[in-house]
Amino acid sequence: MGDAAPPAGGASAGGGSAGSAGAGAGSSAGDGPAGPFAEGAGDPDDEPDPSALRIEELILGSERQYTPFQAARAAGVSMELASRFWRAMGFADVGQARALTEADVLALRRLSGLVEAGLLSETMAVQVARSTGQTTARLADWQIDSFLMGLTEPPEPGMTRNEVTFPLVQLLLPELEEFLVYVWRRQLAAATGRVVQAQDDEEMVNRRQAIGFADLVGFTRLTRRLEDEELGELVEAFETTSADLVAAHGGRLIKALGDEILYVAEDSGTAAEIGLRLIETMANDATMPELRVGIAFGTMTTRMGDVFGNTVNLASRLTSIAPKDTVLVDGALRAELTASGAAPESEKESEDLSGYRFALQPLYQRPVRGLGVVEPWLLRRRGTGG
Repeated sequence: MGDAAPPAGGASAGGGSAGSAGAGAGSSAGDGPAGPFAEGAGDPDDEPDPSALRIEELILGSERQYTPFQAARAAGVSMELASRFWRAMGFADVGQARALTEADVLALRRLSGLVEAGLLSETMAVQVARSTGQTTARLADWQIDSFLMGLTEPPEPGMTRNEVTFPLVQLLLPELEEFLVYVWRRQLAAATGRVVQAQDDEEMVNRRQAIGFADLVGFTRLTRRLEDEELGELVEAFETTSADLVAAHGGRLIKALGDEILYVAEDSGTAAEIGLRLIETMANDATMPELRVGIAFGTMTTRMGDVFGNTVNLASRLTSIAPKDTVLVDGALRAELTASGAAPESEKESEDLSGYRFALQPLYQRPVRGLGVVEPWLLRRRGTGG
């Protein structure tokens, strides 16, 4: 669905961003809850800046030629379904302006064709549009904010950003497109492998695995003390370092929320190793605040790339009660570690502890809101004090 990008609608060099371009369309053609196919929602006579339109045509590969009604008719889909797809992709209302391209028509035709062929239900097709739109919107915004904006600073007085942007996009677009498709195929192969290896459908939907939260301590205070740019650099460094560590040690990053990340791992040892590595790495960086990590093991539901359930909630609660620079785990993860031989059943009763990777210390049981009484365990690497 990457070929169904929104009109720039007067946006500047950021016209290629799904998020910024959609907002631009709304600002020029009228934004409203009725959807892009709502009659009278915009002024068809509004014209975007010619240089922005030129960049938009370069990115989309075709010029504006359809109103939403014409695009739906050309794609052979109902106005209602076309509107649902468009909103799901995250694009703003363009009213009845002649703002859509041949690529938009083709995207609608492809998506509706999957429904007609019985490969996807209509509900699933809308979910595909929404998940793709949300993911690529964030990617496009990042590329504009952190990448393109810096490269398109006018090198000489009198030059506009648009004059610099066009040749740059012309060079970068095919390379970035090829790389995006490559990464997507790699991720699709990995996700398909997880499905194929699952024992049954129930295991795939409600999977038993480890879930970990890592949270920067005192982040709210930092937001009041640091300048916006400094705060942005800290968050980017935290997310980048965390994502690299999670991936390198066999986990999977689910999401990053500024001062917090959420990751999953198929086995307890991997999750524990990642949690300790995060603590150790951040502790060695003087620019980083302290970190705390909570890990739980159990059943969770996966949907649209996210995870849900009591196990996720428990990991979050463990993180909130963890002392700084420590990892807390639940009893289920502790049981998995001992069953796999990564940690002893009992520190006191084990004569030889040299063969174990991890040490576990029970802490006082405590009530956790919504989850009853929980007994957290302090996780350490074998051989460390504490």
